[in-house]
Amino acid sequence: MKKPAREFQVFVKPAGALCNLRCRYCYYLEKKNLYKGTCSDTMSDKVLENYIRQHIEASTEENIIFSWHGGEPLMAGLDFYSKAVELQKRYKPEGRNILNGIQTNGTLLDEEWCSFLSNEKFMVGISIDGPGELHDRLRVTDGGKPTLNRVLSGFEMLQKHNILIEILCVVSSVNVGYPLAVYDFFRRAGAGFITFIPLVERIRGSDAGVSNYTVPAEEFGMFLCTVFDEWKERDIGTIKVQIFEEALRAAFDQEHTLCIFRENCGGVPVLERNGDLYSCDHYVDEDHFLGNISERPLAEFLDSDRQQAFGRIKSESLPGYCLRCEVRKLCNGECPKNRFIRTPDGEPGLNYLCSGYRRFFSHILPFIRILREVWKKDALK
Repeated sequence: MKKPAREFQVFVKPAGALCNLRCRYCYYLEKKNLYKGTCSDTMSDKVLENYIRQHIEASTEENIIFSWHGGEPLMAGLDFYSKAVELQKRYKPEGRNILNGIQTNGTLLDEEWCSFLSNEKFMVGISIDGPGELHDRLRVTDGGKPTLNRVLSGFEMLQKHNILIEILCVVSSVNVGYPLAVYDFFRRAGAGFITFIPLVERIRGSDAGVSNYTVPAEEFGMFLCTVFDEWKERDIGTIKVQIFEEALRAAFDQEHTLCIFRENCGGVPVLERNGDLYSCDHYVDEDHFLGNISERPLAEFLDSDRQQAFGRIKSESLPGYCLRCEVRKLCNGECPKNRFIRTPDGEPGLNYLCSGYRRFFSHILPFIRILREVWKKDALK
């Protein structure tokens, strides 16, 4: 009997919030106090095996995908991932594929790491915010030193080993004014996949206040429009930019794959190093603690009423202003964590980035419509 389809992606934190850098905008470093003195710095072999077995059992797709995050996940050590791969091979069902993705700051990569990642066909996300000061201003060492040269060294090593790489660029108030400089830097570096992540840091105790590093919403929209026009002119088919790929899915009536743009969320929980499971990477707190996988299997947590309700809140809490928006289906109100401003008519729950997304999605809507018409004509041939 075939299992009912279950789409999910677990962000696994094998070393918790442990990291060798002190990026000024990191939201996960404070999570190091979650288990202070109560568990080891890295995931135990017992928790690892339990997780891998449960993840495979919960998966219903042909491709079973593991996502390793941090902090800095490489701090769990090469032996940890060697064990993980061995366990994956042991529990892998016949006829299924196992894929691994890992997100790193790139500074710990060396020949040994890259050889392993290449041999085991890992996909690697590496954080780079642009050239020179645009990266080094916020991505620094514990002592405040710049990191770009070390990151680029790791990036080039990954390229040498023919590893599939995705550049993850946080767009902040520092680099948002230089869209073409950032994009061209990635293009010249040989980027094949790029993801732009808007930085939104809400000031605690403030209804709508944000930090100085937070990207201004309108400027973020202009950044995306500028890069899109350049990409459309020169790089369609050679460089994949995640937000562009997501937006263009609308031309083919395809559902979003990225959680922030889906109608509902809840399919991307976080597993901490001791086996504790939380609803989302941005909600690792007591209110969103689901339980421990030593007590109940992962599949039960994914299907639980509590997690399903967490996911539905996204669509159920959309303001009327969003429901009437021409481009709503392209963003669906984006991530709930950013919904803390008011609509023009005073309704709460509008996304801080709304004006930027409206500008960008409205800008590309004519292109989406053209693609849709071409697709429909081709389908009738």
